[in-house]
Amino acid sequence: MDFDDTPEEAAFRKEANTWLSAHAEPKSDRTLVRGMTDAFSDEETLHVKESKAWQATLFEHGWAGITWPTEHGGRGGSSVQQMIFNQELAKFDIPQSVFAQGIGMAGPTLIHHGSPEQQARFLPPMLRGDELWCQLFSEPGAGSDLAALSTKAELDGEEYVVNGQKVWTSSAHYSDWGILLARTNADVPKHQGITYFLVDMRTPGIDVRPLRQITGAAHFNEVFLTDVRIPKANVVGEVNRGWGVTMTTLTNERTLIGGSVSNPVEDLLRLADRFGGRTDPNRRQELAATYIRMQLLKFLGWRVQSAVSKGKQPGPESSVLKLAYTRQLSAIGDLGLSIAGASGMLSDADDPDVFAWTQTFLGQWASRIGGGTDEVQRNIVAERVLGLPGDIRVDKDVPFRSIPR
Repeated sequence: MDFDDTPEEAAFRKEANTWLSAHAEPKSDRTLVRGMTDAFSDEETLHVKESKAWQATLFEHGWAGITWPTEHGGRGGSSVQQMIFNQELAKFDIPQSVFAQGIGMAGPTLIHHGSPEQQARFLPPMLRGDELWCQLFSEPGAGSDLAALSTKAELDGEEYVVNGQKVWTSSAHYSDWGILLARTNADVPKHQGITYFLVDMRTPGIDVRPLRQITGAAHFNEVFLTDVRIPKANVVGEVNRGWGVTMTTLTNERTLIGGSVSNPVEDLLRLADRFGGRTDPNRRQELAATYIRMQLLKFLGWRVQSAVSKGKQPGPESSVLKLAYTRQLSAIGDLGLSIAGASGMLSDADDPDVFAWTQTFLGQWASRIGGGTDEVQRNIVAERVLGLPGDIRVDKDVPFRSIPR
């Protein structure tokens, strides 16, 4: 593992920091962890507007899509450069989360699997921030076992007609496009009959309903698809071969979740100062453990960065990183509320900084479930890293139509 930047990487880091310093404000000492905004609220509308404006600024100055090919509006740089830019970006107070599903997941998938026509149509406006995307994967009966999805797509001339239901769809209520998985063949084993589609979210037959979460906000959605017509040209990859395309998306999602690491130690120390937590020996041990986990996360990130700098693509490392991040997220949520005590029950209007830790505690499940649950990640690590026997899968070679549901 390389702990230091090469001279070239150091020069790129300096260039990135100089540009960011001229175009964005550094993060302040306020608590950095914030709750999700509510669907259709004025706060959310403003956040989306500011996010699109910031993305347009990145694009205009050549900092959007650092690893994307130049023909699609990117910088044509390396994965290491993207990691370095993300590390410097984390030091500044900028809005950008609304592009995770598009630029972070759909974009890389289209670069690897999309047709030239799809790439030309969708990638430039995605990178400019003109169009927002969502991910239509999970279903009420297909979460951890995503390949058990039952949303059906049937060919009718030059279009597919889609019927089904999706759930936990982030940002669907303001997205322009979605990446959609649907079953196109029920007579083969479940992984072999899935097709990957691009769907215009304004298509007739799409009904988006925000879901009220335990955090009190409505960020996720359930999406009902009734006779939704999708052109054949919007199939990514081959019909019935969408599982391989899906793995590209999910790997990028896990890396995104695991890589979205902010340092909570200073925030927790300020909270401890306010409630006298620094003098409690048990709290001191927990604060020290938080710091140690942050260092481990940093080293895990460096391991991925070192592999990429040598031309290697991370595999199960993305699952290891995601697991480490969600474990840290759970621990800091517990610790924050433990330090705050009864004050942790206050609402946003009563005490915004304490309320932020309530949101961290309640919102941890989004990361622990999204991109593949913690349990799924442990299976990946067990089988692909430790070489342990795989789970017994009684439905692996059974046609989907014959699986009891």
